Amino acid sequence: MTALDAGVPKRIGPAARILRWNWVGGASGWVWLFIVMLPIYWIVITSFKTQANYFVTNTFAPPSEPTLENYRTAIENDFVRYFANSVVVSVGAVVPAVVISFMAAYAIVRGARNRWLRAINSLFLTGLAIPLQAVIIPVYLIIIRLQMYDTLMAIILPSIAFAIPLSVLVLSNFIRDVPRELFESMRMDGATEWLTMWRLAFPLTRPALVTVTIYNALAIWNGFLLPLVLTQSPDQRTMPLALWTFQGQFGVNVPAIAASVTLTTIPIILLYAVGRRQLLSGLTAGFGK
Repeated sequence: MTALDAGVPKRIGPAARILRWNWVGGASGWVWLFIVMLPIYWIVITSFKTQANYFVTNTFAPPSEPTLENYRTAIENDFVRYFANSVVVSVGAVVPAVVISFMAAYAIVRGARNRWLRAINSLFLTGLAIPLQAVIIPVYLIIIRLQMYDTLMAIILPSIAFAIPLSVLVLSNFIRDVPRELFESMRMDGATEWLTMWRLAFPLTRPALVTVTIYNALAIWNGFLLPLVLTQSPDQRTMPLALWTFQGQFGVNVPAIAASVTLTTIPIILLYAVGRRQLLSGLTAGFGK
C-alpha cells in the first residue's frame, strides 16, 4: 500500500453495501417465518392433545401423552365424504378452467389484430373487477333455474367462471414472452394453430399453468360462500362448510377441530410441495427481463 492509498478512504460500492446489510433481510425473513409457522405449530400439537389436557397445560407445549383420538373423531363424522366432495369440486373446476383459459389466452395473443378477440379480452379483464359477493344472488337464481341447486355441479360451474379471468390474464402475458420466431418456424414446418398451441405454447408455458392451477385450487378448495349459498344437504358439503358445522358440533372440543383443520390442509401442502419449483418460476418469470 502506498502513502497515497493510505490517505484516501476506500469507497464501498453498491454490491458491497447490499452484502453488508443483507443480515437485515435475513433476520426479517426468519422473523416472518416464525410468525407464519407459529399458528401451524399450535394447530398440529393441539390436534394430538386430549380435551382435558388442552385446558390444563401450556398452550404451546407439546402434548405429554399424544393421542390420535381427535383424528378418529373427525373421520367418524363424515370427514371422508366432505373431503371427497372438495376433491371433486376442486378438480372438476380447476381442470376445465385452466384448459379453457389457456386456449383463450393463446387465441388472444395470436389473434391480437382481431377486434372480436380484443373485445373478448376486455370482457375477461372486466370480470376481474366483479367480486363474487356482488353477484351471488344472480348466480343463485341461475342455479335454481337450471335445477342444479344442492348439487356439486352448482359449485363447480360458478367456480370455473370466476377462475377464468385471472387465469387468462396470467397465461396471455406469459404466452406473449414466447419468441415469435418459434411460432413462425412451426408455421413453416406446416403445423396448424391447434398443433402449435399444444406442441409449442403448452410446454413453454408450463410454469404459468402450474401457477394458475395452484392458485385456483387454493381458492376453490377454501371457498366458503358458494357451498354455503348453493347447497343445503349435509351430503353436498365441502371441507370449509363442514369445518364450520363441525366447529358448531364440537364447540368446546378444540383438539378435534384442530385435527380436522390439519387433515384439511394436507392436500394443499402436498400440492405446493409437488409444484413449488414451477410455481416460483411462474411467479418470478417477468422480474429478470
